[in-house]
Amino acid sequence: MSDSLPIKVMLIDDSAVVRNMLADILTESEEFEVIATASDPIIAASKLKSLIPDVIILDVEMPRMDGITFLKKLMKQHPLPVVICSSLASPGSTVFSKAMEYGAIDVITKPQSGTKDFIRESGIQIRDTIKAASLAKPQKLRKPTQKKLTADAILPPGKQPLPNLKTDKVIVVGASTGGTEALRLFLQHLPTSTPGIAIVQHMPEKFTTSFAQRLDSLCEMRVKEAATGDELTRGQILLAPGHSHMLLKRGSGKYYVELKEGPLVSRHRPSVDVLFRSAARYAGANAIGVLLTGMGADGAKGMLEMKEAGAYNFAQDEASSVVFGMPKEAIKLGGVDKIVALQHMPRELLKLLAVD
Repeated sequence: MSDSLPIKVMLIDDSAVVRNMLADILTESEEFEVIATASDPIIAASKLKSLIPDVIILDVEMPRMDGITFLKKLMKQHPLPVVICSSLASPGSTVFSKAMEYGAIDVITKPQSGTKDFIRESGIQIRDTIKAASLAKPQKLRKPTQKKLTADAILPPGKQPLPNLKTDKVIVVGASTGGTEALRLFLQHLPTSTPGIAIVQHMPEKFTTSFAQRLDSLCEMRVKEAATGDELTRGQILLAPGHSHMLLKRGSGKYYVELKEGPLVSRHRPSVDVLFRSAARYAGANAIGVLLTGMGADGAKGMLEMKEAGAYNFAQDEASSVVFGMPKEAIKLGGVDKIVALQHMPRELLKLLAVD
């Protein structure tokens, strides 16, 4: 048995079947302890008066009070790491965006029956997500701003345009826990002249579509969920879908992406290591790597391969990371050229592009 204390979890879901399935998945490991369950937020609020879980797993659609309303109230009063658990076939932008806006750390899909491999992978991903959430540093909810910022807020426009390179630059980005908001803060400051960006954010299938739509509504650059054959051009951001690995490829003088099914790599699909390795192979010194907040080591080895191929790499610093796992591992391996606070990342990236 581990010497460390187990992660205390509260399950809030109106389905007893789902509560039992989640409890079974978590308690397969001695790292977790389910200390309370509730069939709706009213019951949960009563139990929270006498106990404090490390992580709350929260359903969206429940009687008496929906999960989003409860999340908003909780984060205003007593912030705790919350992971949204949803079975919505189409997690529309309202549900997903509100959950992230109101402070949810991450999102998982409800466990389902299936093949042994499917159940095993689902369990791995759920346990990893809850473990990462337990390390997060939630903050009290602040009133969101609706103002759409541009790159001018970070770096005044230069007198000279970016140089025309014989071989265009390409940017690859990896993120996990806390990455949804980190990506928003990073990407919304980049102008349409920015080279193409390929992103792997650890996120369940079905949610990447609405996340891409949300980013597209906030960013100057175009954002879409990637499909095989999509070209990576200036002003374009491609987000890996939650069911496939994404590889950067090059042909006929253009960058494009290819999606591939396959096993979990570094415990994830899509994997940052897969994207970064492909960038090292097909872009080399023309690639720029960015590794943001997240638990674990996915992306660390791939970032080192990028640096060895001549790429320039940034990692988010500890102070601005929700979980300083992935950036820390990349730094330890020696794959990072510059450690940057999230709020300064757009400026540093644009400075690098301007002098290349």
